[in-house]
Amino acid sequence: MRKTFGFLIGIAVGGLVCGTIALLLAPESGEELRTQLRDRGQNFYNDVRNAADERRIELRQRLEELRAPREEMTPPVS
Repeated sequence: MRKTFGFLIGIAVGGLVCGTIALLLAPESGEELRTQLRDRGQNFYNDVRNAADERRIELRQRLEELRAPREEMTPPVS
């Protein structure tokens, strides 16, 4: 448990440090960078939302198929 927690803390700290360095070394101004990040974040959110909506529709259709009454199988007539 401690190893996992330490690993997660390391990832979080590493992400913050790398993010800070990237912001300081970015070739655009702060306002342009924030606009780009906001746009990318919004696009990512929309992509995830669309994928989730599509998956939800697929799962609902599958659930309806499973809930539908099955036709009785009749033995073949010979």
